[in-house]
Amino acid sequence: MTTQRAFFISDAHLGARIPTCEARQEHLLQFLRSTVSGSSDLFILGDLFDFWIEYRFAIRPDYFRAVHALADLIDNGTRVHYVVGNHDFALGSFLRDTVGIDLPGDHVDMTLQGKKLHLYHGDGIVKADAGYRVLKRVLRNPAGQRFYRMLHPNLGIPLAGLFSGSSRKLLRLRINNERIAEYRAAAKSYLDAGSDVVVFGHTHAPELSQWGEKTYCNSGQWIRRYTYAIMEDGVMSLWEHSPGANPTPIQATCWK
Repeated sequence: MTTQRAFFISDAHLGARIPTCEARQEHLLQFLRSTVSGSSDLFILGDLFDFWIEYRFAIRPDYFRAVHALADLIDNGTRVHYVVGNHDFALGSFLRDTVGIDLPGDHVDMTLQGKKLHLYHGDGIVKADAGYRVLKRVLRNPAGQRFYRMLHPNLGIPLAGLFSGSSRKLLRLRINNERIAEYRAAAKSYLDAGSDVVVFGHTHAPELSQWGEKTYCNSGQWIRRYTYAIMEDGVMSLWEHSPGANPTPIQATCWK
């Protein structure tokens, strides 16, 4: 039996070799099985995987356990929704038709628990990322993706790992308080346009901000910190998973 509780996670970058963060997949699998299981919804706000492109007859072995855990959630009644990120935008029929994951796209507007939600990974929000926004159109071109699939996985996957590593390094260098404020301002614009709750990922910086009864949440990361959000009875909360201990709440900031 499922409960009307929705979880939001992002930015685990599974498959990436990140020093001192090798245990993150085990902690994530345990979290999915013990905490998320039995809930009504799980929303993945992008970059769960460090790179995803669907080959016709191949699945990365190091993704198998995570995909299996998501399939188990779905089999037990949890709806899993995957909003694309900048590392895993080429989601396709295997995840949708075989695993059963809902793939709603890029910017997602929906109603949940009586609240209007706007969900987006968050890449390209910063004004200075004009070059990336051009590159994004190139990378997401279907013809380009078909061409990339022609590469053997033993070549295509390591090659993608090089680009993914560069992207993560640039994000660490560029994310600062000024840029986080741009994300907050972008969220506020969606709230002013009618959304009740906006959820982003991408920055790896967890945040819960409130303007009256409206909420912006950034789900943070599952790399060095294991942060996630919950919506229950239309109310958002933000938490940090602590392996072997009770989760820690992350307090909201209230704005006028």
